[in-house]
Amino acid sequence: MNKPICYIVGAGENYGLNFMPGQRDYVIAVDGGFQYLTQENIPADLVIGDFDTLQYVPDHPNVVKLPPEKDDTDMRAAIREGIEKGYEIFRIYCGTGGRIDHTIANLQLLAELAEGGRQGFLFDRECVITAVKNAEMRFPESTSGYLSVFAHSGKAEGVFERGLKYQLTDAVLTDTWALGVSNEFIGEEASVSVRKGTLLVVFPRTAIDSISVIPQLLPESK
Repeated sequence: MNKPICYIVGAGENYGLNFMPGQRDYVIAVDGGFQYLTQENIPADLVIGDFDTLQYVPDHPNVVKLPPEKDDTDMRAAIREGIEKGYEIFRIYCGTGGRIDHTIANLQLLAELAEGGRQGFLFDRECVITAVKNAEMRFPESTSGYLSVFAHSGKAEGVFERGLKYQLTDAVLTDTWALGVSNEFIGEEASVSVRKGTLLVVFPRTAIDSISVIPQLLPESK
């Protein structure tokens, strides 16, 4: 990925902030995420939230204080800030664990980003979750571990899984059947693609810098 990255650090469980932002990148602390960044000596470009977790407004030159009663979560407000600044790639840390409702909300944010032609990556302890819509996701042969794929839209059509232990060809996945759970990398170049619909893809955290997502409409099968 050569595009600049918007890093967003929330107030969920901290499974490691193993990133070093570049000059073109942007770092947003969401409420209690400010403490995580401070502990790692990673400077935040923006601090945003209603600060119900942090319990104080940080002394920072760029703070957006949100009202406690609102339609958007603090995380969604942070993503909107990144979008307004022109970012298309979002890496979200400390957005899982803790309250399950916030984790689910962040999964929906991944789908919302994919809907808008952007890409979000939600970092968990050992895996990363992303959403792809009408696109293909590729992994190099060096990738190891497990891969799971779930339909996020009601139905995902034309799903292909190649170069993996279990292959799928022009399959239909639904959001009521976890057919794509627990596939495995086998030392080959691998890919997951969907012709029509949105998939949540769960892959090893170690693979984040080697994957690629290619928006495309795959040809109809005959």
